[in-house]
Amino acid sequence: MIVTLEDIEAARRCLVSVAKPTPLIRSATLSAMIGGEVFVKPENLQKTGSFKIRGAYNRIASLSPEEKRRGVIAASAGNHGQALAYAATCAGVQATVVMPTTAAIAKILATRSYGQKVVLEGADYQQARAAAQRICDESGAIFIDAYDDPLVVAGQGTIGLEILDELEPDAILAPVGGGGLLAGIAVALSAKSPRTEVIGVEAAGSAQLSASLAADAAASIGRPVDTIADGLATGRIGAIPFSLIRGNVSRAVTVDDFEIGEALLLILERMKLLAEGAGAAALAGALKIAGDLSGKRVVVVVSGGNIDINLLDRIIGHGLSKMGRLYRIAINLRDRPGELGKLADEIGKSGANVRSIDHNRTRRDVPIGRARVVLELETRGPDHVAEIHASLRRAGYEIAEES
Repeated sequence: MIVTLEDIEAARRCLVSVAKPTPLIRSATLSAMIGGEVFVKPENLQKTGSFKIRGAYNRIASLSPEEKRRGVIAASAGNHGQALAYAATCAGVQATVVMPTTAAIAKILATRSYGQKVVLEGADYQQARAAAQRICDESGAIFIDAYDDPLVVAGQGTIGLEILDELEPDAILAPVGGGGLLAGIAVALSAKSPRTEVIGVEAAGSAQLSASLAADAAASIGRPVDTIADGLATGRIGAIPFSLIRGNVSRAVTVDDFEIGEALLLILERMKLLAEGAGAAALAGALKIAGDLSGKRVVVVVSGGNIDINLLDRIIGHGLSKMGRLYRIAINLRDRPGELGKLADEIGKSGANVRSIDHNRTRRDVPIGRARVVLELETRGPDHVAEIHASLRRAGYEIAEES
């Protein structure tokens, strides 16, 4: 094998003063939802906010003095870039990180904060990677791949060893983009706990693991990536990771952005852990195949927590809307003084809280003498929404079809 258990154990020794062992956290809520015993591995609490520090530091530590003088370069959607910048700074090595122009601002700023150079080029990860390779060829710097590198994979595999330090699960679910994390865990588990099922969870908008398993070779998705899980949006899987995943990973579970968003909101509200899209993907996968995991001891890897706050706000809004806790209602209101106040009082009596109001008296589909009022309400759930509708109708209000 390209990466062995011995390589992962060596990486663990290298990382002893850098990567803190993140504890497994048992969740009663997730256990009840899935029907098994569910533990979360919170790599979002790791230095630089994701598991990536493990692989990046292990790779930087392997550089010879001559290679260190040449400097390093990498492409990243964000997390590998942050980890590499931090590791390079610790080692006194000059680093350049090429990120796509669409990268989250929070990740760009965080990468720069570690004192290394950031170049923005390309619309997605693969275009940024091509730009990084070009700069590497021109400068003579050492290219450090985010996932297609044995030492990077070995570093990520230390997560598998840490899990086994605490328990031997029936299944581990980990997110997969380029495949380094999943491959490293798979190697560790195949050597030390072959009975444990290792499951990869991919984003529907960047489903390269499914494509690769179908082709029985490392493959790209053949179309532009489109997912809120930017850490998984590589568009293709690495050749080295896939050679390790093949035969060691039982299957791929594909989740869409809505499922990822719901998982992100769930882990934030119930476990008080902030995950990014990629970080919540494994939980989304576990919820999707809950029937298959019932009665089992399951570990879900939360790979990172570096999420853009604007994206988080949108995800929370979508999630609360779907849960019936954020609700939009339209009412055709008589257009005369005091009517809006009366409506607000009626809603207040129902126990809902008004988050926003749009009052429009000039819409062409609303009769003269009426105004369309659209309210966004904070509610307790679907039953509360039904109560609000009933109370408004009893008060004589006309609820419009628009919502």
